[in-house]
Amino acid sequence: MNKLIEQIEKMKPFFEKISRNKYLRAVKDGFITAMPVVLFSSIFMLIAYVPNIFGFYWSESIESMIIKPYDYTMGILALLVSGTTAKSLTDSFNRDLPKNNQISSISTMLAAMAGFLLLSADSIEGGLSTAFLGTEGLLSAFISAFITVNLYNLCIKNNVTIKMPKEVPPNISQTFKDMIPFSVTVLTIFVLDMLVRSSLGSNFAQTVIELFQPLFSAADGYFGLAVIYGAMAFFWFIGIHGPSIVEPAISAIVYVNLEANLRLFTEGEQAINVLTPNLQYFVATLGGTGATFVVPYMFMILGKSKQNKAVGKASFIPTSFGVNEPILFGGPLILNPVFFIPFILAPILNAWLFKFFVDVFGMNSFVYFLPWTTPGPIGLIMGTGFDVLAIVLAVILLILDVVIYYPFFKVYDKQQVEKEMEESEELSSNEINNTVESNERLPDSSAKLSENINVLVLCAGGGTSGLLANALEKGANEYNEPISAGAGSYGNHYDRMKDYDLVVLAPQVASNYEDIKKDTDKLGLKLVKTEGKEYVSLTNDPEGALQFVKDVVNEK
Repeated sequence: MNKLIEQIEKMKPFFEKISRNKYLRAVKDGFITAMPVVLFSSIFMLIAYVPNIFGFYWSESIESMIIKPYDYTMGILALLVSGTTAKSLTDSFNRDLPKNNQISSISTMLAAMAGFLLLSADSIEGGLSTAFLGTEGLLSAFISAFITVNLYNLCIKNNVTIKMPKEVPPNISQTFKDMIPFSVTVLTIFVLDMLVRSSLGSNFAQTVIELFQPLFSAADGYFGLAVIYGAMAFFWFIGIHGPSIVEPAISAIVYVNLEANLRLFTEGEQAINVLTPNLQYFVATLGGTGATFVVPYMFMILGKSKQNKAVGKASFIPTSFGVNEPILFGGPLILNPVFFIPFILAPILNAWLFKFFVDVFGMNSFVYFLPWTTPGPIGLIMGTGFDVLAIVLAVILLILDVVIYYPFFKVYDKQQVEKEMEESEELSSNEINNTVESNERLPDSSAKLSENINVLVLCAGGGTSGLLANALEKGANEYNEPISAGAGSYGNHYDRMKDYDLVVLAPQVASNYEDIKKDTDKLGLKLVKTEGKEYVSLTNDPEGALQFVKDVVNEK
């Protein structure tokens, strides 16, 4: 097994390159930016239809009023995502362009949205058809964004723009600079739209959906689910944030399925589409990638090793809310040969069991979108519309994951106990050394920072980064240091960075160091990346986190 892990590790640079692909990043970051829309709209669906489960029904007029915010937010999700994806991709292209000749992200957002409407909307009496402005138009949204930014890049790089004299104000000059790229983009998409309509008799969005329908169906099957969630776990196991690679490939499918499920559910039919966002959050990655919800509890309750018990106690709360980096790096589970099989197997079996309940027992699949930080069993029950079978499934999933992980956990716990026994004499002397080292690195009140330092901690989704940001805030308050910390997600960081002095990358996004270094260098900021165990240690040690930042800031 160790040799297998070594071989897999050799492939890590290749997979890291894939995870940094600017188009995959743009899709993921575009979705993250639009996530408040999804969360906001879901509230109204819950208000409108959850009471039906308990026999209460709103009147038609009240129901229409409640779901109106949903229709005007989630109902135009693809239109919004075309703009946010274009903005994210523009930021990636700008990293490779001179500072004095950048692409306007506002202009590409507008062009992508205009292009998307050409590809997806049909004229009807009284306005535009909205059939493909929501989730069904997501594939067209991505295509519009990709075409837009590439055409802008071509024009800007080759100076195919209208140049104004230096005396013209910058905002007016930028307007004329964007005129040709905007025109080229919209006209190109218009021609594409006309070609598709004239040759196939349907708009571009519908054509794309029909083209990818076989893939949608395959992804919703047992084999497709195994590939998707097995790959997600595999990438994370070797230290690369798996969802960053896999999620962009299935983002359109999962939201189309969720919308279809909600429609079926409100019409009194079974929601049958399995592959949805919440399948990942609350089933396949129950407690985080690797389906680790039960693992910290096993470490804490069943572990005989002192280290395992300590790791379990430190990680069971964040893991319960889907933030499982403390157990992934603290265990560690990542790149630990003992846990390779359960880490890959548990997500697949969880997804298969969910599909079995839907296909065989007639349980509803997910119909409501809930935040990924909702505790897994609660998210499963609420997301399926409080289906009674979901309660049964939640219990079975927890038992199944314990059964899968238990034999491997026992082997690892035994190894750790033996290691602790062998090193018992050494540990007492090490504890003295560690105490001295700890005291040596405690913040020195006489060497306080002279300037305010703002620190931005970045991770993939904003959850893990919050752990270190909180530790920094606590340490700064305790030692009265002028440090303030904020947490954020990679992809939404660029517009925020100008307000910070130091950017810290969590381990899950450390592979993006070279890309973000271009951003921080332009802004004159310091950047540092962290390793797994180091990061977990800092989140549990406010004093150490504070000293870590001071060391970086004082570095020449």
